[in-house]
Amino acid sequence: MERIDIYPTHIYEGYKLRPGRAYPFGATLVPGGVNFSIFSRNASYCVLVLFEKGDDKPLIEIPFRGMFEKAETGEPVWGEFRIGNVFCMTVFDLDYESIEYGFRMDGPGPKVERGQPGQHRFDPSKILMDPYAKAIGGRDVWGQTPDWNDIYHHRSRLVFDDFDWEGDRPLEIPLEDLVVYEMHVRSFTRHPSSGVKHPGTFAAIREKIPYLKDLGVNCVELLPIYEFDEFENSRIHPDTGELLVNYWGYSTVGFFSPKAGYAATGKSKDGTQVADELKTLVKELHKNGIEVMLDVVFNHTAEGNEYGPSISFRGIDNVTYYMLTPEGYYYNFSGTGNTLNCNNPIVRNMVLECLRYWAAEYHIDGFRFDLAAILGRDPWGAPLPNPPLLEALAFDPILGKCKLIAEAWDAGGLYQVGSFPAYGRWAEWNGKYRDDVRKFLKGDMGLAGAMSQRLQGSPDLYAWGNRGPTASINFITCHDGFTLYDLTAYNGKHNEANGENNNDGGNDNHSWNCGWEGPSTDPAVNELRIRQMKNAIAMLMVSQGVPMLLAGDEIANTQDGNNNAYCHDSELSWLNWTQLESNADLFRFTKNCIAFRMAHPVLRSKTHFANQDYVGSGYADITWHGTQAWNADWSGTNRSVAFMLCGKHAKGGTVVDNYVYVALNMFWDALPFTLPGLRDDMKWHVFVNTSAPSPEDSWQPGSEPLIEDQSRFVVGGRSVVILVGK
Repeated sequence: MERIDIYPTHIYEGYKLRPGRAYPFGATLVPGGVNFSIFSRNASYCVLVLFEKGDDKPLIEIPFRGMFEKAETGEPVWGEFRIGNVFCMTVFDLDYESIEYGFRMDGPGPKVERGQPGQHRFDPSKILMDPYAKAIGGRDVWGQTPDWNDIYHHRSRLVFDDFDWEGDRPLEIPLEDLVVYEMHVRSFTRHPSSGVKHPGTFAAIREKIPYLKDLGVNCVELLPIYEFDEFENSRIHPDTGELLVNYWGYSTVGFFSPKAGYAATGKSKDGTQVADELKTLVKELHKNGIEVMLDVVFNHTAEGNEYGPSISFRGIDNVTYYMLTPEGYYYNFSGTGNTLNCNNPIVRNMVLECLRYWAAEYHIDGFRFDLAAILGRDPWGAPLPNPPLLEALAFDPILGKCKLIAEAWDAGGLYQVGSFPAYGRWAEWNGKYRDDVRKFLKGDMGLAGAMSQRLQGSPDLYAWGNRGPTASINFITCHDGFTLYDLTAYNGKHNEANGENNNDGGNDNHSWNCGWEGPSTDPAVNELRIRQMKNAIAMLMVSQGVPMLLAGDEIANTQDGNNNAYCHDSELSWLNWTQLESNADLFRFTKNCIAFRMAHPVLRSKTHFANQDYVGSGYADITWHGTQAWNADWSGTNRSVAFMLCGKHAKGGTVVDNYVYVALNMFWDALPFTLPGLRDDMKWHVFVNTSAPSPEDSWQPGSEPLIEDQSRFVVGGRSVVILVGK
């Protein structure tokens, strides 16, 4: 039977049309043409605006609701191009590679002036971006100043999805086996020392895959790569007078579109080229055993508050997409001016369709949700007991194997670490792990009890909900805050370069400068800083849960004490690859610690320890010790803790591993620790001793030397020791 939907039924100023398909939303290639579909519950009028790529004047504006000539009879027809609340039409004979498109919308109420509250913000003079656009033009080359007179800055484009994946699929590495490496696409390779062909791009990361493999990480978590506007920031650098930028990208313009400025294909690039470059990166990372997670920002958009621009959502259907007060002001639980109304069914479906698209079309392995507590709020901001969006994400069939990781708090004070609605699927950035480890590392007293929880996967937070250690994403540093080096070099933040008089960024850093603020020429200070960084990395890699490293921490990258470098596209933010040579010792140490974790399944438990012997080994799965074996010290003045893991309990007793003993001493003075005895003629060997000179501070797994005295080990002041019994 011949298809009839490939034939036009209407003609408008020479363009052949027919009523379109309401679903899927966005622009879709169909036989003979392009189907355009856009939702608006409250709009009464919609116009499709077509451009030749790069032209500032529209090629044609075609109204969805209006008078057309029927192709066969020439009779006028009204309203066929709207189904329910969806405007939809197919336009035939378009060269999809050479067009850009947008929409004009109109609806109820008078025009709301900038800065004023209002429920509806329709303005037919604005050309609006398609929220479902798979590619967006207008910011094609990073940092290239746009034409501010252009009437349409963010231009929707089409993508032809015909990439050859060569059999690739998501890796599905178990969470407990993951070592996450958080990176900014541009920062990772932008520095002149990176030695790559196209610095700051998706393509450049491919060139650094051997480095990632050598380090030993098996998952990269990319800071936002959805299309955003780096020119959104209007602040000025107070010293240089240069314009600061929206560098991190936590202000989304288009959720379905990769950031064109991160592609290396030049000014001539189109949406398909950008998509293919990102897909090639994902495919090559997968070939090398490395997963890809995306940091996604569904809590707000780039449209800001009442003073913000109308880019897309607010001009399409403001009351649907945003949380609004009765007066028409934007609720601001994100701290950025607006809050997406995530549990509205339309917005919820957009989020689901977006993530399905990235999982299916880009083979993304997982997602980290920025300020995810917002995703559990109702339209007025109250926390929901069973948030529809979070439940839908947890049980979505297409996302069923994707990692889902929540930043379980928001800027409105909702803090849900340990209580985030998980539905058996969600993991969380464990902010309490970060804070407790930082405080213990700098020598705060009374943290032995808290550290016993953090080191074994925070059962105080997660065991009650039948969630295992993998619910805890353990991190000491991330993009948001100090780097690991700065954590050991600065007592306070130094954000003056952000142009906000050092008022931005957090103040509760729990950092310690080791005796001198900032760079030091004192060998003792620098030695202590290196040791503190090694202490942190060692603790992270022996903790149950999922470890996450901030890119550059393994080579002592610094941001000069800036704990909120969101606005700097400069050497302040870029990884300086010369530090790989100058800090080769720290890189080697980090690499060894990752390898040790991967070599010992007892460090990667799926379930919380029972503190008992359930396999008949003679030892409990985990035992706690002080300076005397079997005698832990939980007093409020203690700054040390030790524990032993019995390898016969590894993976719930299904795998036999070595014994692992860890002693942490954050006192200034050395402490002698008596060691628990081993059975079966096993002996203690030293893997890590951070007070030992390099390269004897760590060993490659399997080459650990036997210790002479099997009954005790002296742990240096402010040091970590890891022993392996075999």
